[in-house]
Amino acid sequence: MTTPTEVRIAGVPWPTYKVLALAVGALVFVVVGVMTASAAPAVLSGAAAAVAVWVGQALFRSSDA
Repeated sequence: MTTPTEVRIAGVPWPTYKVLALAVGALVFVVVGVMTASAAPAVLSGAAAAVAVWVGQALFRSSDA
């Protein structure tokens, strides 16, 4: 059973902040990749953005509890 703050992906409940972090990372990856036409900065920027959102949201949510 999922809660309102979870999304089912392949039958596994994921917290929405994790899905949001992955979406932000993918968006940053695409934007930086198009702007620079180079894989290295795109991968590093996308990963950094995803980690920042993931950890930031996790810390924010844990302080609400």
